Amino acid sequence: MGSPKVSVTMPCYNCESTVGAAIESILNQTFEDLELVTVDDGSDDNTAEILKEYAARDSRLKPIFLEHQGVVGAANAAISAASGEYIARMDADDLALPERIAKQAELLDRDQKTGLTSCRVEFGGDRETHGGYAHYVDWINTLIGADEIALNRFVEFPFANPSIMMRSELIEELGPFRDGNFPEDYELVLRWLEAGVKMRKVDEELLIWNDPPDRLSRNHPKYTVEAFYRIKSEYLFNWLQNRLGPNPKVGIIGSGRTSRKRYEMLESLGVETAFYVDVDPRKVGMYIHGKKVLGRNEIPPAGEIFLLSYIASWGAREEVAEFLHSQGFVMGRDYLLAS
Repeated sequence: MGSPKVSVTMPCYNCESTVGAAIESILNQTFEDLELVTVDDGSDDNTAEILKEYAARDSRLKPIFLEHQGVVGAANAAISAASGEYIARMDADDLALPERIAKQAELLDRDQKTGLTSCRVEFGGDRETHGGYAHYVDWINTLIGADEIALNRFVEFPFANPSIMMRSELIEELGPFRDGNFPEDYELVLRWLEAGVKMRKVDEELLIWNDPPDRLSRNHPKYTVEAFYRIKSEYLFNWLQNRLGPNPKVGIIGSGRTSRKRYEMLESLGVETAFYVDVDPRKVGMYIHGKKVLGRNEIPPAGEIFLLSYIASWGAREEVAEFLHSQGFVMGRDYLLAS
């Protein structure tokens, strides 16, 4: 038999309570020309035995057993063993809806210029106790088209990682996940976008993205807010240099302590600050490190200085964009949201 069209890669670690359902959600897809490459990352529970049981029943499941390496090592081991034209990600605690693989593969077949695709996802957690994560899911579900995704990539990671499907040839060309003191999925997307890869989503909910209390993004230092801002700042600096030249100068919307702390990561790379902008009348007219705080009605006209918004609170970020649009600013040309 030849290689399958799609290889689904699933790192697994101590997930005996959820991995069976995740496996079944892939093996029961309407799209059958697939393989499921699972990597047991040195689990010390019953995960390995469960993988063996499913592999004995369905030859499309190809289990790999490693000593514990961490999620990046396991994810890349699965990718290395995959033989499909398209490589899909899946987590062992999530559920793929029946048409997920078919619809994502169809998008890649139809649009040869798209290199990575995803989909809208259903939030599988408790909105009352984890409202911030639920808001994040709501936000990524608004980003469907390639331009929306590219322009908003410096706000937050624009995908649910286990919803991704990508062309295997791009992994060979641009490299898989990198290990480091940063979120590996966000770094890959930033790196590929910087290389010009087009990314877009299927405009349907095709994955249930669960939110267990032991999710790595809640507990591992490489997924902290600071880690996200570090890697974001590196790629944003590259983007600004390509857009504005080797010594980029920007105006910063948001002069509060949190905004300044996050912006300082970018400033330390060589970005020059023209001014700050704030709506708090107590701050307007003040100087921060020698740079004046302007009221938003004092912002120079579009085209004079590039703006970065570091306003992160829900609703306020959108209000900033609405105000700038009303003043003739165009996202990507005159400003970006960076928080």
